[in-house]
Amino acid sequence: MSNLKRFEFSEFGEVITGKTPSSAHPEDWGNAIPFITPSDSFEQKYINSTQRYLSSEGVRKLKGKLLPGNSILVTCIGSAMGKVAMTKAPSVTNQQINAIKVNSNYDPSYIYYCLKNNYKLIRNAAGGSTALPLLNKKDFERLNCNAHVDKIEQKKISLALSLIDEKIALNNHINAELEAMAKTLYDYWFVQFDFPDANGKPYKTSGGKMEYNATLKREIPVGWGVTNIGSIAKIVLGGTPSTGNDDYWKNANIPWLSSAETAFFPVVSSEQMITSSGIENSAATLLPKGTVVISIVRYIRPSILGIDAATNQSVVGIRESDIYKSSFIYPYFCSEVPRLMGLRTGAQQPHINKGVIDESPISEPPSSTLAEYYKLANPVFDKIMAVAFQNHELVKLRNWLLPLLMNGQVKVK
Repeated sequence: MSNLKRFEFSEFGEVITGKTPSSAHPEDWGNAIPFITPSDSFEQKYINSTQRYLSSEGVRKLKGKLLPGNSILVTCIGSAMGKVAMTKAPSVTNQQINAIKVNSNYDPSYIYYCLKNNYKLIRNAAGGSTALPLLNKKDFERLNCNAHVDKIEQKKISLALSLIDEKIALNNHINAELEAMAKTLYDYWFVQFDFPDANGKPYKTSGGKMEYNATLKREIPVGWGVTNIGSIAKIVLGGTPSTGNDDYWKNANIPWLSSAETAFFPVVSSEQMITSSGIENSAATLLPKGTVVISIVRYIRPSILGIDAATNQSVVGIRESDIYKSSFIYPYFCSEVPRLMGLRTGAQQPHINKGVIDESPISEPPSSTLAEYYKLANPVFDKIMAVAFQNHELVKLRNWLLPLLMNGQVKVK
């Protein structure tokens, strides 16, 4: 413990609060420098991509706001308060992020883990309203925590944790490639209709017979049917047990998902749990693993359950069957996202309802074609699921080690 000392955050380096360029100057936006906001993913150690970018001119106007690589980013407003990430390349943030340009006395990666370990400290320091907590630059700089004094010790700790995070990042990359492969396969077979014909050649390209379908407003192979999702699969809308009844929430062990959690593909964990009594006394339904889930509020996002779980009323579940598997239903709904987004109603909370999912039109391939597709697609989805569960265990390992290493209870040789 003697190697630990109390430091204010300002001692780790220069603290910089970002700024958003004026929308009145479109020339400030471009593709030169990443512009990071709390809406970008803080789930991994490094911010690898952003929704928006600035032009060189836009960065020049924001004097002193350009952050070098390996700067530490901390979200300091709203529900995302306290999330930590690092810049991989020179970047700019908006005003909802406080950043630290780490000085030469500290290992940047160590400071990242140090702040990540102090998530609750950062959250609890926020002022503002309950609805919109805020941590300004001055209060952020004054926060203090224990940190290792010796830089060599810092590097040993950060290396041990970084090795785990690097494996998590690699697995995420593998799953992104596998998902792209699965979507391409679906597109080739059921959008372009170039599934193998009786001679093993691509059906449509080789002159397979097509006919126009008025429902889909396009040609489909002769003999294929058209129906809606509600006719071929059981569609379930979630629900929320009364939050005032402890019997529904205390000592719970059944995963219960919010719409935000469908952003993860596949879903292998949940932030909240409910009890069996909570399910029995609400509209929530226990969905088996393999169910396709779709958020229907604000962003339309499909995913697949890797675990048995219930959902809230902002999520719809589409249960797979012997004929229509998740490896067919999931990429179908991924391709339907633009159409579904255009059907949302409501100004404050744009959404679709369960009926829109029920009525989604889909072509019906012959069962023999589906069987051949599953031979190729199912192993890909099985691999995605296995890698996701491996990452889940790695995250638990890292989160278990993090406080032990930071508090000096465990040392790296």
